[in-house]
Amino acid sequence: MSDSSSSALSLNPSGSPRVLAVIPARYASTRFPGKPLVDIQGKPMIQHVWERVQQVAAIQHAVIATDDARIQKAAEGFGAEVCMTRPDHPSGTDRVWEVASQFPAYEWVLNVQGDEPFINPEHLEAVISAIQAHPQADIMTLVTPLCEPEAWQDSNIVKAVLAQDGRALYFSRAAVPFHRDAPELPRQGFRHVGLYLYRRAALERFTQLPPSPLELLEKLEQLRALEAGMSCYAVLVNQAPIGVDTPQDLVRIADLFH
Repeated sequence: MSDSSSSALSLNPSGSPRVLAVIPARYASTRFPGKPLVDIQGKPMIQHVWERVQQVAAIQHAVIATDDARIQKAAEGFGAEVCMTRPDHPSGTDRVWEVASQFPAYEWVLNVQGDEPFINPEHLEAVISAIQAHPQADIMTLVTPLCEPEAWQDSNIVKAVLAQDGRALYFSRAAVPFHRDAPELPRQGFRHVGLYLYRRAALERFTQLPPSPLELLEKLEQLRALEAGMSCYAVLVNQAPIGVDTPQDLVRIADLFH
């Protein structure tokens, strides 16, 4: 684990943090094979993600990480830098670290999922800017307000429990926190957005740790970091991006491009 203070390596001459963005893209998705290359308004999905990352001035370098030659060919076709990775990574985070380990000049690594064609560049700027407010953080992430009763009961929506300063205390698929005295009342809380900005040393350590008990129980990778004592801070944004997990989602998002 690195010291919490910023080193000369981690800063640009202007004093801003040096950030590498890595976009993991896997072809062999169980629910949606070939998802990164699916056509959305004449472009492969991964290109939409790449172009939004390119709009963020705080990101000095961006790379698409894949193990598939079809994704490599498509990405290089629209001008992206691509790193080919091992095919046997257990998670996208491990794929991100394989790439980040090749770029030691960047002290912060932003993991941007390749199936988020609507990721908001302003949200990426916000999570990077938050480094200044939380220089001790190992990991930065995003949350949005969560109020809808049906969302609280949806196990696919991950809830975040935060301290008053934004430090993450817990993540769960369950409806937490629980209002003991008035469980029937509407609750206000936070929905976790799966975007992570890692301090380089924290990312390396995270990928070397075995899956933790809570991670295995909830099937939430970020719990491994909390159980290992890493500090994770959340930035509040107004809306979660719309992801594409299944072919049916393409129909749902079509109108958003009109």
